[in-house]
Amino acid sequence: MRTIKGPGIFLSQFIGGDAPFNTLDGLAGWAAEKGYKALQIPCNHKAIFDVERAAESQAYCDEIRGTLAAHGLVISELSTHLEGQLVAVHPAYDEAFDNFAPPAVRGNPAARQAWATDIIKKAAVASARLGLTAHATFSGSLAWPFMYPWPPHNEARFEAAFGELARRWRPILDLFDEQGVNVCFELHPGEDLHDGVTFERFLALVDNHPRCNILFDPSHLLLQQMDYLAFIDHYHTRIKAFHVKDAEYRPNGRSGVYGGYQSWINRAGRFRSPGDGQVDFKGIFSKLTQYDYDGWAVLEWECCMKDGDTGAREGREFISRHIIPVSARAFDDFAAGERHD
Repeated sequence: MRTIKGPGIFLSQFIGGDAPFNTLDGLAGWAAEKGYKALQIPCNHKAIFDVERAAESQAYCDEIRGTLAAHGLVISELSTHLEGQLVAVHPAYDEAFDNFAPPAVRGNPAARQAWATDIIKKAAVASARLGLTAHATFSGSLAWPFMYPWPPHNEARFEAAFGELARRWRPILDLFDEQGVNVCFELHPGEDLHDGVTFERFLALVDNHPRCNILFDPSHLLLQQMDYLAFIDHYHTRIKAFHVKDAEYRPNGRSGVYGGYQSWINRAGRFRSPGDGQVDFKGIFSKLTQYDYDGWAVLEWECCMKDGDTGAREGREFISRHIIPVSARAFDDFAAGERHD
């Protein structure tokens, strides 16, 4: 067994227009001061990290690594969550997701998809240049509008949607394989890959591709009322990235798992800072350690109540407390003494 690496922190929720949150150096200093050891860096903020430049220039990648090393930090993964969403957008969501793309391709679904695919492929090359082995992303969604279908279930519709999703992702997965980097899909409601069944369906269509893997985020499984510990038993060989994000689900007489179009604070299911929700992280860290997960434990802070700076500070402490330092020897080695005949 190996000790899980951490704590790391996903930067997306903290990037802003004011110092120290408007530069990579400033964010690195802020994270290091809180005790983090790694940053998960999104690719949609060019002023923070220019993925296109990173794909072309080893010198730029070395500069980025040097900036973080000066603060005692490394990169855990790059992230293309927004770009991954744009690989597969059902027309129902064109308007909602258009702003994820640059102005030049907005209003043009084909151009937007081509742009997103190109950025993710550049992230594969950049990840290899940076010495990374995992990459965080979303799958996009062609079937999600029919998640709870009415009129009743139409299997042909889902076969077509997942077939097209696999067709779009297969060349991306192949390039990541050439670069030696795992694609880790965050299973997330709103994405076609949102639970184990949908992941299995997609995996079969990409021929069990070795680079098709999972970013395990238990908050999204809890809010679907899934057994997230049993999920690790089923899929541990495919879990290559891990978000530490808490959530709670408190049933009431007015709304349930679908949220009722309410703000997060009023939903039955909502995200919380680590330790404030219902996720059994002791069980999760134990399971992942048991199965020899050797990646990072990365805080993704989202909370409907708590201040982000407080959440980041407490999140570092929370992850540090839960990482299990793996023993180099069994506790009962003393009983395996030499045999005396």
